[in-house]
Amino acid sequence: MEHQPLTVKKSGQINIVLQKKASSVYAPTELEWVTAEKEMSDKHAILREIEDEMEQMVGMTSIKKILKEIYAWISINKIREEKGLKADKQVLHMMFKGSPGTGKTTMARLIGKLFVKMNVLTAGHLIEVERGDLVGEYIGHTALKTRELIKKAHGGILFIDEAYSLGRGGEKDFGREAIDTLVKHMEDKQHEFVLILAGYSLEMGNFLKMNPGLTSRFPIVVDFPDYNVTELMGITAKILAERQYFLSQEAEKRLEEHLHTKIEQTRLNFSNGRYVRNVIEKSIRLQALRLLKQDQYDRQDLMMLRTCDLQL
Repeated sequence: MEHQPLTVKKSGQINIVLQKKASSVYAPTELEWVTAEKEMSDKHAILREIEDEMEQMVGMTSIKKILKEIYAWISINKIREEKGLKADKQVLHMMFKGSPGTGKTTMARLIGKLFVKMNVLTAGHLIEVERGDLVGEYIGHTALKTRELIKKAHGGILFIDEAYSLGRGGEKDFGREAIDTLVKHMEDKQHEFVLILAGYSLEMGNFLKMNPGLTSRFPIVVDFPDYNVTELMGITAKILAERQYFLSQEAEKRLEEHLHTKIEQTRLNFSNGRYVRNVIEKSIRLQALRLLKQDQYDRQDLMMLRTCDLQL
């Protein structure tokens, strides 16, 4: 503020008038704003890239949120290290629970790619196995097979689908040996690979009870809910667009009605995205047969799937 000249009243009272100076608050130029936004975008280019990939995937809200949390944690940890603060590593073993065809394997591959870019994993490859790849035929064979697979997964992800099948054979089954071996290496080599177990929600809950150390070794548990009809139609449109096909209006309506009925009738045994993919592949074959018999077609005919091509 700036003082005006003093005035003295007859009473002897001093009167001072204050006047504000013009504001001098700094306002960045448009060029500076653009530069700052670019630096922020470059700084988190990895996250932008992963987000772009995740945007192409229908549903899976929970895992998308978790991946952003992991990215943020790793980024802040790096800053903590720069400031001389402790930055302990977190265990990133995961459990995916949900029905078939809900995107569990696809998301596991995306996680591997993200972790490589963020230097969490050195390779990021996905080793996908099932019970037969882990369980041997005699005592000691299972532990050997399991250790070999863990070794192959070093620097990447070991993904075990239908993991609950390891405990189906009872007390004397060699599947328990595989579980015990996994538990040991999850602790001893917790930062050298990421283990992801996947399977139906109920079965996976029972599976965790088989070994007291299992539950505590999976800090990240993700539920993959079944897709609703709107999401399944979105998956259908995406698959068709990638293959340069589309449904006629009548065929689209027919498929949507069918999916409503199918979900209602097969609540526990519906294969979600896998189901619509199979429907599309079969429809493409039937369309090809129809066009071959017709022996006259234009570009639109080659791309359009009609109601008669849908065998539902």
